[in-house]
Amino acid sequence: MMSNNNTKQYFAIFILLLAILISFGLTAKFNINVAHSFESINAQQQVSSQNDINYSTILDTLQYNRSIHVLLMLLAGFGFLMVVIRGHGFQAITATYLMVSLAIPLYILIKSFGGEHFAMDAINIKTLLFAEFAAASLLIAIGAPLGRLSMDQYLVLGLMFIPAYIFNEWLILESGLFKGLLDTGGSIAIHAFGAYFGLGVITNKMHKYKTNTAWHSDDTSNVFSLLGSVLLWVFWPSFTSAIVEPQLVVLTAFNTIFALCGSTLATYVVSKILRGKVGIEDIANASLAGGVAIGSICSSTTIGFAMFVGIMAGILSTVGYNIISPKLEKLIKGVDSCGINNLHGMPGILGGVVAAFITGNFAIQIGGIVTTVVVAYIAGNIAGKVMSLCNNKKQIYCHEDEFVG
Repeated sequence: MMSNNNTKQYFAIFILLLAILISFGLTAKFNINVAHSFESINAQQQVSSQNDINYSTILDTLQYNRSIHVLLMLLAGFGFLMVVIRGHGFQAITATYLMVSLAIPLYILIKSFGGEHFAMDAINIKTLLFAEFAAASLLIAIGAPLGRLSMDQYLVLGLMFIPAYIFNEWLILESGLFKGLLDTGGSIAIHAFGAYFGLGVITNKMHKYKTNTAWHSDDTSNVFSLLGSVLLWVFWPSFTSAIVEPQLVVLTAFNTIFALCGSTLATYVVSKILRGKVGIEDIANASLAGGVAIGSICSSTTIGFAMFVGIMAGILSTVGYNIISPKLEKLIKGVDSCGINNLHGMPGILGGVVAAFITGNFAIQIGGIVTTVVVAYIAGNIAGKVMSLCNNKKQIYCHEDEFVG
């Protein structure tokens, strides 16, 4: 039970957060002159015939920089974040390497058969970014069964995931069935899809391992997990702004940063309320929920509202780790190792729902969310069944099974 003093303290912090949010909503304005700096560069190029720098080359170079940021998120951010499970550092980092190395070329290869924009002779930086998004969604998915797959099974999972991801991407973004769907930063297509694919996998693929088995971490694994979280936090604005129009890059980055600030502050407060102390799992994961939730509307809102979305996402994610996860795991009879439903699933859905209010296209947005969740869960369920047929094991994998020092 919390003392009255603690209750008053948490209430005071909440009021402070609310005051900050209201202040930003009333006073913060985006500098439209900064937003159009790219247009100024383009205008100068057209005026001066001596300027031989191609405008598209400038944009490609800037997108290349963001693509490197995204790669750092994938390899270092996700990799270290998943080291949180004690004794699984080698597996987490190696699986991250393998999944990224598989997802990027496989995505481009499959897409190259689907149209001229992805033909092998038309590959550009944006193609690489879309492939990196697919890799990010795959890394989210493997967070659910982490620790209970062999490295070979991770590869099988990746081979089954990418075609399913491409199908859903086409269905909700390209087929025309959900024309007008707003999902700029991938709250639905990337985060929600990866999360519910992963949940589909563990519904079947648990090696009949006891669902009440405790996952342990120690100070070392927690520090690495926090390091991964920090890296993801820092480079998340590059993730959401990777493919937006040049004049919206700065606005998108600002919105993402303020959403992350909101979720971090909310996570701290709610974690202390629910646990009595700050949970490392909460800080390392739920702090990032703002980046997930703001994805759909990252280029279509104000920084005040972005911070509000971040706060809501942080609250939802922290409650998920502390209250919802145990109930969900009993329901699906599977253990979500990294809590991907709390960090990516529910905040991803939240982002899609918020976008429905922004656009007014409730049927389109909700339809896209439901379609994504259903396709992801069914595809993950099938993948789990396939993997359970080969190299099945009832114990958690340890380093000695597949690695030598």
